Amino acid sequence: MPEKESIKITEVGPRDGLQNEYKPVSTSDKFEFIRLLGLSGIQCIEATSFVKPGAIPQLSDASVLSEKLNFQSGITYSALAPNKKGYETAIQFGYREIAIFTAASNSFTKKNINKTIQESIEIFLDISKQAVLDKIKVRAYISTVVACPYEGIISPSSVLEVAKQLLDQGVYEISLGETIGVAVPNQVEDLLTTLFGKFSPSLFAGHFHDTYGMAIANAAKSLEMGIRSFDSSAGGLGGCPYAPGAAGNVATEDLVYFLENSGYSTGIDLNKVMDASAFISQKIERNLISKTYLALQSRCESVALS
Repeated sequence: MPEKESIKITEVGPRDGLQNEYKPVSTSDKFEFIRLLGLSGIQCIEATSFVKPGAIPQLSDASVLSEKLNFQSGITYSALAPNKKGYETAIQFGYREIAIFTAASNSFTKKNINKTIQESIEIFLDISKQAVLDKIKVRAYISTVVACPYEGIISPSSVLEVAKQLLDQGVYEISLGETIGVAVPNQVEDLLTTLFGKFSPSLFAGHFHDTYGMAIANAAKSLEMGIRSFDSSAGGLGGCPYAPGAAGNVATEDLVYFLENSGYSTGIDLNKVMDASAFISQKIERNLISKTYLALQSRCESVALS
């Protein structure tokens, strides 16, 4: 029997998920959430972001949380570093991979980091040069790859231009953020056709939000076109503080269920991801949106009552 093709999943719940939660989560509870995610077999976890404490209060404990992480565990922990100072702080705590952020929309980058696309890329050039010397892997996010809450539809050529500049700087992977979750598969196909006309699919990851319930359909189209790396968030945590109404990221449970039942291997134990989701659901005091989580939770409750 042929070996299943492996798919990389980057868990972004602790950073991209919790940064948009109204109810604060303690550092110890964040650490426990991350620990439980690691027990599920997830190998790549984005833990936090080294932004100014006032910018995203939910992540103001980045330093304290990072002190608790075991960087020798075999799990790749990464952190978002919006500038050189954030990069230097992350490296001091032991991170060997950092993420940088820009968008394909100037309006969005101005709202998010108060810089134009070009200004953000110039900052990252400074980071990338140092990362080469430090032997640090750099992963990049391009948000609003299909549509922007301020500018509407974004052309694939605009995304390609940003991707070219980031890849020229030496980033090893670009996460394509469908930030507001409005895309449908044919739009994803148009975007990827443009990108793959110039670059290998191995340089990209899919990062889909589920505002209109299209995240798995868009992941399926990306998979069909050659993407083998995806971001997801346990339970479907997340959203975007600069994109009103945007639902959370595609749920890790939904993505794992889809991939494993489509003949691919993720190396992730679905039940253990659910344990992590159940834990954080209690801490934020709200229900999660993952369809797989809800279905399996209901099944377990029915068995317990029978």
